[in-house]
Amino acid sequence: MSTVIRSAQSLQLLSDIPRLLGHPPRVGLVLVPFARSRTMGALRLDLPAAADLELAAAAAIGLVCRLPDADQLAVVIYTDDPIVDGLPHDDLVQALARRCEVCGLYLREALCVGARAWGSYLDPECPPGGVPLDSPGVAPDAAACVGGALDEVREQTAVALSAIDTAVCAVCDGDAPPDGRIDPRALCATCRLDDLPALFEEALGLDPELLDPFTVALLVWALDRPGSRDVALLQWCGAVADGDAAVEAQARWEAGDEYPPDLGERLWGDGVQADVHRLSAARELVHEVASRAPVERRAGSLAACAWLSWAVGDLDAAADQATGACAIEPEHGLAELVRSFLAAQHRPAWEREATSRAGTGWSHGCRAR
Repeated sequence: MSTVIRSAQSLQLLSDIPRLLGHPPRVGLVLVPFARSRTMGALRLDLPAAADLELAAAAAIGLVCRLPDADQLAVVIYTDDPIVDGLPHDDLVQALARRCEVCGLYLREALCVGARAWGSYLDPECPPGGVPLDSPGVAPDAAACVGGALDEVREQTAVALSAIDTAVCAVCDGDAPPDGRIDPRALCATCRLDDLPALFEEALGLDPELLDPFTVALLVWALDRPGSRDVALLQWCGAVADGDAAVEAQARWEAGDEYPPDLGERLWGDGVQADVHRLSAARELVHEVASRAPVERRAGSLAACAWLSWAVGDLDAAADQATGACAIEPEHGLAELVRSFLAAQHRPAWEREATSRAGTGWSHGCRAR
């Protein structure tokens, strides 16, 4: 690996990335190619699954090599993981470094930005816990772009959630707020709950990184309630028609009828083949929603993300997310269900079949996050 550039330059790079991308980065890998000392823009990629590191590194560096003037590269990994005992995703950086060497690219910097700290993979003196984003040596603009951005986003979600809670109480229960005012954005968001399948299908087609606060808050609200959450998971397994069937089944169950066994089987990973590509896209979406939710309202979306991770075969992520949901809300129903699946080594039928066909382990990396 190459020699680390000065800390001030690294921080300047972190400050520049939101401008280069056009938006603050979230979980993922950012490539910043250089022509000599001039940046040529930035490209964000998804973090690959552990089994795909070499292939992903080759593809990433291949993109940079298409730029005829690119002779240097900086890489930055953004993660929600805390930096505790060394920088995470070191294996990915090593794979990228090997590809740079093969292709004649100078790796001028490789950084990791965690929840509250940052560090350089190329700096042998980087502390095991990284450098705190609020340390005196960190420029305020860099800290704001990296660490403070997520806090700000969560605050926006919290405000939107509070407004939606008020709107739901007014519309459904007739409880007018003390000041008599309902945020019109919250009212519009609440009306979307009348057609849950349309809401969940539209959300699946959005860019997770460009979600507005009221859409995030509405999804947090819906995924925190078992009835609407199950509609989302069943629909994301298949199609809008599955969501419609789940809405009808939920209404009948609430009226005293039995829940259809075929729908219940799907939540246990049995029954009709699921659409793994839709599940992967849903996991990206819900991972982003959970990361933007205030901690006290995150359990539902985090548990849903755990189920989606389990459904696509990423068992390590499923375990972490289910545990995180239970830490917020002990004995959370869906999170405990996922943990019981993992303890029993129970995997979805569609994942078992794919593994059997491939003859090897099978997992999908989260495109966001």
